[in-house]
Amino acid sequence: MTERTHVHAFGDDALGDLDATGVAAAIASREISAREAAEAAIARAELVDPTLNALALRDFDRALDAADSPPHGIFSGVPTFIKDNTDLDGLPTGHGSQAVHPKAKRKTEPFADQYLSTGMTMLGKTTLPEFGFNATTEFESRPPTRNPWHTGYSSGASSGGSAALVAAGVVPIAHANDGGGSIRIPAAACGLVGLKLTRHREVQSLQGKQMPVDIVSNGAVTRTVRDTAAFVAALEKYRPAKKLPAIGTVSGASDRRLRIGLITDSIVGEPTDPETAAAVLQTAELLSSLGHEVSEFAVPTDHTFARDFLHYWALMAFSTQYFGKMVTGDAFDRSKTDALTKGLARNFLRRPWLTPVSIRGLKRSEVKYREAFENLDVVLSPVLGHTTPELGFLSPAAGFDVMFPRLVNYVSFTPLNNAAGGPAISLPLGRTTTGLPIGVHFSAAHGDERTLLELAFELEAAQPFARIQDQTQTAG
Repeated sequence: MTERTHVHAFGDDALGDLDATGVAAAIASREISAREAAEAAIARAELVDPTLNALALRDFDRALDAADSPPHGIFSGVPTFIKDNTDLDGLPTGHGSQAVHPKAKRKTEPFADQYLSTGMTMLGKTTLPEFGFNATTEFESRPPTRNPWHTGYSSGASSGGSAALVAAGVVPIAHANDGGGSIRIPAAACGLVGLKLTRHREVQSLQGKQMPVDIVSNGAVTRTVRDTAAFVAALEKYRPAKKLPAIGTVSGASDRRLRIGLITDSIVGEPTDPETAAAVLQTAELLSSLGHEVSEFAVPTDHTFARDFLHYWALMAFSTQYFGKMVTGDAFDRSKTDALTKGLARNFLRRPWLTPVSIRGLKRSEVKYREAFENLDVVLSPVLGHTTPELGFLSPAAGFDVMFPRLVNYVSFTPLNNAAGGPAISLPLGRTTTGLPIGVHFSAAHGDERTLLELAFELEAAQPFARIQDQTQTAG
């Protein structure tokens, strides 16, 4: 086994142990300045990133200038990062790919405007695997992004860079987005809160507008439920969602007792590993002790769902491989994409005729999902099929035929919410025997983020989340 090492940047500076809400309050009360918060975050990034490899692009000079006069917002002056698949005026977008030769963008895309309307100070961009297709932030020919809880393990993906920096204490909140679990998976790997919103709750992504089924959700990863709740309230204030019930400000648990369906195994046929299953079952026991009604439940989807989603995944890779210039510019070089992108594109070309069938299947999953919540309030399940893997296990350098079956088994729970459009949250309620976080997954009906946040507040109070700065070095 590799020696267990954990890395964090928490210390006695302007950020201290504060979450985003705490940093914003300290700035508002003039206990610290926004510039001091930015300077502390930059120093923390420089301290840990040589190990974590979570930064795709530094924009520190502009950040310090902006921090001298931060915009108003719920997180005014709080330092943050944005994932490097999102356009910001004046900065390139690399998409995590060697095939892209990015140039500075001339405008900021709509969700980034919504994200920054919170008043945060943007310090730069975070790493992701190539085009966000993988569930680990690893690459064929350059160093991986490492998990701060144990640097020999994956930080998850595709928002792995953001999750690593938040978990390590560099910033209290960072941008993430989710096309098959990419907010919830790195949150689970790095011991964070990761909420995927109901489809179109936030401003629709540019990529999502082009999809026959929009599976992409934008959001953030945080260390506390109150930060996630405040962030969601700020998004709603910026632009209330049409055709969805308002969430409002959620500040604590509800007295309402919930009907909760329990799922332990996924639809791909592989049983959940014992440590992950134990974390879910222990959470079910905790929920029962709090007065909620928990009963076993079947996955609310057709048996063809896995096939349909895998084909849609392959369609996205095919579109990237052969039409990447339309998205990233004329300098796109498809010969330099990694083994996962190339392998997925090949899979699509073997059965292109499945496309209309798969699209219909994914649209049908929304109907099945809605029906599931006619008699339930929440569904409890694992986030992932097994605990966080060591680096290399899912690396594209392992070759498509080796890593892809592993990837399918690993991400077997999260994609349903992307296809069906329902909200879901990962909470760090479990630990492995070696101390790595295990995320537990909660889904709710379309538009019912409020129930998820209220339940998250209750569980955080009943079983406080582990903090990386409280851990000691042990053997892995």
